[in-house]
Amino acid sequence: MGVHGLTSFVEGNRQFFTDMRLRDCRLVIDGCSLYFRLYFNSGLDQARGGDYDTFVVLVRQFFAALSECSVQPFVVLDGGMDQTDKKFKTLQERAQSKIREANALSRGSHGCVLPLLVCEVFKQVLSELGIPLVQCISEADFEIASLAKHWGCPVLTNDSDFYIFDLKGGYLPFSFFQWNNVSGMATERYIPARHFTVNRFCSHFNHMNKQLLPLFAVVIGNDYTPAKITEIFFSRVEFERAPSGRKYGRSSSPRVEGFLLWLSQFTSLVDALDEVLEILGEQRKGTLRTQLSAGMQDYQLPHSSSLAQYFSSPQPALPDAQGLPAALVSQPKWLLRMVASGRLSSFVLDVLVHQKVLLVAQVENSHLPSSHTSSLSIRKTIYSLLLEKGRQDSQTPQGVTDRGRGRGRQSQGKGGQQCDIPCVDEYDRQELNLKKNTVEAHRPNCVPQLTLAAVDKASTQVRLQVLLGTLGVMDSVLQPLPPHLCLPVCVTYFWMNNCKPKPSHPLLQAILLGLVYGELSWRRAHPNDPLFGSKASASVCQRLSQLRVNPGQRRGLDLGLAHLLSQWQSCMWVALFLNQLLCFPLPEPQCACFALCFENGRGYLSRGNRNRAMTSSDNALDNRFALLTFDECQQWWA
Repeated sequence: MGVHGLTSFVEGNRQFFTDMRLRDCRLVIDGCSLYFRLYFNSGLDQARGGDYDTFVVLVRQFFAALSECSVQPFVVLDGGMDQTDKKFKTLQERAQSKIREANALSRGSHGCVLPLLVCEVFKQVLSELGIPLVQCISEADFEIASLAKHWGCPVLTNDSDFYIFDLKGGYLPFSFFQWNNVSGMATERYIPARHFTVNRFCSHFNHMNKQLLPLFAVVIGNDYTPAKITEIFFSRVEFERAPSGRKYGRSSSPRVEGFLLWLSQFTSLVDALDEVLEILGEQRKGTLRTQLSAGMQDYQLPHSSSLAQYFSSPQPALPDAQGLPAALVSQPKWLLRMVASGRLSSFVLDVLVHQKVLLVAQVENSHLPSSHTSSLSIRKTIYSLLLEKGRQDSQTPQGVTDRGRGRGRQSQGKGGQQCDIPCVDEYDRQELNLKKNTVEAHRPNCVPQLTLAAVDKASTQVRLQVLLGTLGVMDSVLQPLPPHLCLPVCVTYFWMNNCKPKPSHPLLQAILLGLVYGELSWRRAHPNDPLFGSKASASVCQRLSQLRVNPGQRRGLDLGLAHLLSQWQSCMWVALFLNQLLCFPLPEPQCACFALCFENGRGYLSRGNRNRAMTSSDNALDNRFALLTFDECQQWWA
């Protein structure tokens, strides 16, 4: 949720923390905060497709540091949007802000935009490392805090709400978590950190009642509190200044500090709430009491956590049915298990629960249509699978809706009957503005009918036909390809037919060459792969790496190229989701390899041609694998 102004106030005052040597314990980690922090704090690329391979190294190093200190990590990820929709306005504002930041990056200015596939790369690395992970149904803060309270262990995140949650194990802000500075003797290695507890914090404000902190959070403002309530309250009350010598640092916020000192005069939450309501106005007291009480309830943690049971289960478990949105109650168990394990994107939750999605801003040419336009037909198939009940049930009498299936449009069916076609509201960029577009859930005519309930029972061939039919690819294309290249090659074919403007032949060659490089690099890193230790593959990779544009060599952004590659990423992004939803008829590719694809491709376009990288070896056998894959990828394109 986020409490306005609280992070800068608390982190600007060392006395609110104690120094901690983290070792030999459980640690609950806010997964979204972690991958944002690792990516943005490491100077990785945001404008040229993403430094996914370097990001993978950072994630591995982070969890290696925890292991060295005998810290057991448990990662919790955000799911879809809150089922009450009370935060949607805030999410729209953030999406609009990201559109502007992406545009600033496209012009060589500053911005902060996470590349599209970072979350998928992060989940793949955690799966490879065997790190316990759960993906929540909606925002994860409350579940993270509940699990940490249940276990009595600390939380690692970067969210100011954790200055409000009363956790015995305390809160470790990322800002002071020195994971890359492991210290101590060999048998007692530890990570230096700063540790926050509510008890210590309240002791600095006349030992105020810690039960007053949720009231503080909802009045001063969080993502769920209407800004009008906050402004009315602070316009009507004047706070006393802190006593001489008690001012909390140069970064102190007078509003935060003054309100905390004001609240500390109350011993009872009831008395403090009554006074706040009196200040806000008696005529609205009943409504406001309900609103503020509901906001404070978001910080009241249960005695036990369902996630503790989830992590202790040897098999993938179902999400806790209590509080499950109505639209998910009747969903297939296989789907809910895949969501909880992170093997299915939270994108599907927003479609099922809200029938709306926020498409992620990318660095592209803002004068052209959004890069997500190119992947629209893939998303339509996803919407159709999630929201349609099947051909036999698609026709309903006029005025009758499918309960739990959301909005639909009436269209003419066979024999003049009315069909209720499910629709999804997509929020995407139009020039520099966030705009809503309503999309009907239609799959292509060539795609076999398959109901969501039957997906896990359908044969691989049927599921593959749904995927390939959506991408417009014949299954014969897959036969000569290595398994992990099948989906990227199919996506590239789809992208060629749907992107605008049409890419040049050299750009297609560059992408295919990059895919080969990525596949070789990934396979050479795995001891069980036949190419591990191969001199031939090492020789090919060495020559291909010479084409790569390294960070120090990057100059101005080619906006036309960036826009085309953003379209490719959009197609890959939703194709991954469709492949997941179909229970993986094709192996999921290693998304980290796509960074090699982008950089190697740029180098190919700017420095030379295929022959320079592929055929300069004295030993033709050295590049046999790369040439085979590259040439066969081009056969169906030509």
